[in-house]
Amino acid sequence: MTWKLSLACAGLICTPAFAQSAVTLYGIVDDGLAYVNHSAPSASVAGHDVFQTASGIESRWGMRGFEDLGGGTRALFTLENGFNVNQGTLSDGGRLFGRQAFVGLDNRQVGELTLGRQYDFGVEYVGPLASSKQWAGGYGSHVGDSDNLYNSFRLNNAVKYSMPDIAGFVAGGAYAFSNQGAGAAGTGFANNRAYTFGAHYENGPLVAAVSYLQLNNPSTGNTGGNNTGGAVTGDYSNLRNIFYGNVARQQVAAGSAAYTVGGFTAGFVYSWVGLDYADSSALHLSNYEVNGKYNITPALLVGMAFVYTDGYAGRGESRGTFATGDRPKWQQVNLGVDYAISKRTDLYSVVVYQQARGDAREAAIFNSGGLSGSGTREQVVVAAGIRTRF
Repeated sequence: MTWKLSLACAGLICTPAFAQSAVTLYGIVDDGLAYVNHSAPSASVAGHDVFQTASGIESRWGMRGFEDLGGGTRALFTLENGFNVNQGTLSDGGRLFGRQAFVGLDNRQVGELTLGRQYDFGVEYVGPLASSKQWAGGYGSHVGDSDNLYNSFRLNNAVKYSMPDIAGFVAGGAYAFSNQGAGAAGTGFANNRAYTFGAHYENGPLVAAVSYLQLNNPSTGNTGGNNTGGAVTGDYSNLRNIFYGNVARQQVAAGSAAYTVGGFTAGFVYSWVGLDYADSSALHLSNYEVNGKYNITPALLVGMAFVYTDGYAGRGESRGTFATGDRPKWQQVNLGVDYAISKRTDLYSVVVYQQARGDAREAAIFNSGGLSGSGTREQVVVAAGIRTRF
């Protein structure tokens, strides 16, 4: 009997303890209709009215998962894809998992370390307090999404660390490699690299965040560039909706704060963007946004935001075709209504008005499909759609 009990106990001890793990499939399907006035392919062409379907750039599906390794440590991954509902095609440059693709480790005491294609900390910490990320969508982004707070591009080859939450405070940093060795002039370790860091604090009704992002020679990742395997590739040209050019360095410093009282939330977002071009000219943009949203009922939300962009240009590429002098300015109003018809599905409507002022010669509402063109400095987008989550 003793021998049999010993064998039984040995069998229990040797049986492997399978770690807990889980994989979740999730996504958003977003589509609607939009009207854009004064839409033109370039500044030299008169704009015309456009009625179009508008497959929201929110549309995505993804998988995230984890494996419990014990001792408070988990292995984790995320694979996320963007797509166009109306055409059934991939977005994000046709990538299979263009929105996010990373793997890493997470520990409750030490923090999280991940590697892959990831968001910068402006997108992760500051952007969620902007109206574009709450209820206005891409149309409500700051002109040209120059600060990337709406996530026009991601960081490839990124190693990212985020500290554990301490009384509502978190912070982190990331470095995205160029993946290029030393070589001829204009190539090497810093050619199309990026780094970013930020901090976020949340305590009761108050939320605040700051971030910084720097890209070195990001334009070399565009088609025809000499490092299309670097930190930003292909999708970086999306922000050239208006501020196109051969960028040698881009810097973005941003901060945001919001405060909630009952069903009302008021927020403020500021970003400074420095674009240094290869011809030694520079464009500096300061974006100021004041926004508010109010839940009239638990299902019905209304929002309003005012955005002012103040620019300082020089010569050459820093003016491009969007400015006739060194002080381009834009002002923009975002209005939105969102009605939740269930926990997963909502109907929405957005109106965005943008006006070019000062030395700016054209309006350019992001994701609208074109500039205002010649003959006018104003542009309006009216959109309505349906969005469901799974």
